[in-house]
Amino acid sequence: MAGEGAAAGPKQDDTQPHPVKDQLPDISYCITSPPPWPEAVLLGFQHYLVMLGTTVIIPTALVPQMGGGNDEKARVIQTLLFVAGLNTLLQTTFGTRLPAVIGGSYTFVVPTISIILAARYSTIVDPHQRFLHVMRGTQGALIVSSTIQIILGFSGLWRIVVRLLSPLSAAPLVALAGFGLYEFGFPGVAKCIEIGLPQLIILVIFSQYIPHLLHSKKHVFDRYAVLFSIAIVWLYAFILTVGGAYKHAAAKTQQHCRTDRSGLIASSPWIRVPYPFQWGAPTFNGGEAFAMMAAAFVALVESTGAFIAVSRYSSATPVPPSILGRGVGWQGIGILLDGIFGTANGSTVSVENAGLIALTRVGSRRVVQISAGFMIFFSILGKFGAVFASIPGPIIAALYCLFFAYVGVAGLSLLQFCNLNSFRTKFILGFSVFMGLSVPQYFNEYTSVAGYGPAHTGARWFNDMVNVAFSSEALVAGFVAYFLDNTLHRNDTTARKDRGYHFWDKFRSYKTDPRSEEFYSLPFNLNKFFPAD
Repeated sequence: MAGEGAAAGPKQDDTQPHPVKDQLPDISYCITSPPPWPEAVLLGFQHYLVMLGTTVIIPTALVPQMGGGNDEKARVIQTLLFVAGLNTLLQTTFGTRLPAVIGGSYTFVVPTISIILAARYSTIVDPHQRFLHVMRGTQGALIVSSTIQIILGFSGLWRIVVRLLSPLSAAPLVALAGFGLYEFGFPGVAKCIEIGLPQLIILVIFSQYIPHLLHSKKHVFDRYAVLFSIAIVWLYAFILTVGGAYKHAAAKTQQHCRTDRSGLIASSPWIRVPYPFQWGAPTFNGGEAFAMMAAAFVALVESTGAFIAVSRYSSATPVPPSILGRGVGWQGIGILLDGIFGTANGSTVSVENAGLIALTRVGSRRVVQISAGFMIFFSILGKFGAVFASIPGPIIAALYCLFFAYVGVAGLSLLQFCNLNSFRTKFILGFSVFMGLSVPQYFNEYTSVAGYGPAHTGARWFNDMVNVAFSSEALVAGFVAYFLDNTLHRNDTTARKDRGYHFWDKFRSYKTDPRSEEFYSLPFNLNKFFPAD
């Protein structure tokens, strides 16, 4: 009996670690396999709802400071939504070809506020005129800043930088592109906890628990968890609002909890098509352009991490450096369009929509292009778009808690290619992640106490450049990991294997892996004129 017990040990497969995967398994629809049209339309609408959060929050914060009222706020949101739709179509068709939504970015908020506070606008008494002048100054800065991404992307310079990226140095960059946005998660939920917390709980129940309890082969509750949960909690918030639950609440509580305080529905026109230079001719200031260029570079780095996460969750192979360069170039054109149309904000890859791909397990390019159609459609039909844009902020913040986490863990998943038993790996990974969290925290704390950042010289543009760069968790973590990984024992053959560099060798060129053609080739035979290498 003892001999039989000894023989019945664990199988060989049970004691082996999980094998590494170039492409993520268990994805229902990858880039090139779209779901049926009715399902694709619903999923596209879900992507549209998710990207609305940032699209509404940024103009809501900036436009009043610029001197604008509800009318100007509604027009800026419409414009930002319209340009986001154009940029998403351009990126998915001619850029990386990944199912990445291109939307507004918090990275550009600091230099925009710096323009708002410029002394030359303080003498303008009329609020509307002040808004127009500030908007034109922002447009000029965005137009100039777009050149940094256009040049780095289309010249091939960013491709050279990305070729030195290993799984070890990419892991902190991608992880902090998601986890670094923690301040927009639960702190936003807590602004109206009786709405935000139910949204978070219901979203987790619908997406994670109900599918397993029902044992259904049809992915309904997990795939449309966002639609179900938003509908339930939004109705609940509406009932609280009309029932008078916030009648005597503080002004801030009413702003965050009520469903009728956005001011967008009444201010939005029925039909309006945003057009170039609608606010007037842009104005240019050298210092402000430099500060905005720093934000554009930060957005470039953060978007690189987000592109890697999107490729992972859409079950594509790792993005070849030439394709990342092409995507960055088209993102630069997106920022140029932001400046031309006047969105008061630059563009970047929407991290929340990358997380939604992970939740639904649908990485179809067609779905994201349909969502771009919704963006353009609802930006033109202002009243209808304003209804969805008036979803209370805590509901959106609850979605962020899940989606930003998914993107962060996409970075951690890259560690499967690395040797985590190596002390070199432990040092680079631990130090870069810690500094990526600690340095921006110092800059944010310093700014909240002193009212200005640690860089406080007479040159306001220089201060903005330093403060914007070092306030980005993804940039700091990515730079530290990239520098250490490419300088510390770089020529050691063991270190090369420990960092996982050899796993990505066949993806460093477009032509060395046959799957690249399937995922990243340009449409209409354009690869003949714009070959990737």
